[in-house]
Amino acid sequence: MSVDLREEWIDLLGRRPSLADTLAIYTDVFEAWARWTVPHPVALDWNAERCALDWERGTPLLAGAPPTLDPHEVEDVVGASMDALARVRGDTAEIRRFAQAWDRGAIALRDLLPLPGRLGSEALERATGLGAPAIGFLAATCLRPILEAYFSSVREHLADGQWDRAVCPFCGGPPGFSDVIEDGRRRLACHLCGGGWFSSPTRCAYCGADAARGLVHLEPEEREEGYAIAACRRCRGYVKELDRRVRWNGRSALVEDWGSPHFDLVARRAGYWRGLPSLIDVTARR
Repeated sequence: MSVDLREEWIDLLGRRPSLADTLAIYTDVFEAWARWTVPHPVALDWNAERCALDWERGTPLLAGAPPTLDPHEVEDVVGASMDALARVRGDTAEIRRFAQAWDRGAIALRDLLPLPGRLGSEALERATGLGAPAIGFLAATCLRPILEAYFSSVREHLADGQWDRAVCPFCGGPPGFSDVIEDGRRRLACHLCGGGWFSSPTRCAYCGADAARGLVHLEPEEREEGYAIAACRRCRGYVKELDRRVRWNGRSALVEDWGSPHFDLVARRAGYWRGLPSLIDVTARR
């Protein structure tokens, strides 16, 4: 099972030609995702009852059953992710240490997986010296095809209203995007595994503040109909949002998110943060 978003990505670049050079770093990532496959089943085989036990406890499925794949089975997507980071930051010592640690088995796929309150393991940070934005970028650009295949058989087990936490019910990753769908409900999207869950449109995607007065919608100077930035005055977190009742031809959540760094710039300049690092975060000098 592969994740092929190449056609969507080409379409988005056509709509935003001024960003094409900036966003070119993602093109090889999408190519690697489309090619990725393994010759054996990888899907988690839990039934609905087993999944419900974890969800009732507020535990994402990944916490109790992380995927186990050999390093050589994921090298292509991890390599494309490393190359993309190098194009953003240059060939740094930290990126070289990541490659060396991966080759000798000091770090593996498990070290890129989301954990409570963070992306990637502390061991990965110690072994490479990479900071949280860079590690988050690596996770976001390599995990999607792997985790989407892993959770493919349990997606249907999640019922509406069964999950109300601020992280993905499948992998535990932070929300990456917000969609307002045809019936007016708000669906949060996870870029790490392709999962989704419903949330109140007046509730912060991160801290859970459920007061309309605490939320604000930011907009760039050049407004695009249907697009907004949903930000929280309480925790200062934000997610980009697309109203699909207005922008009916919008692409998938991840493509829309990666294709709109100008929205992230607006949010960051206003003092807001997001759970999954944006391209703006990764390129920022620290």
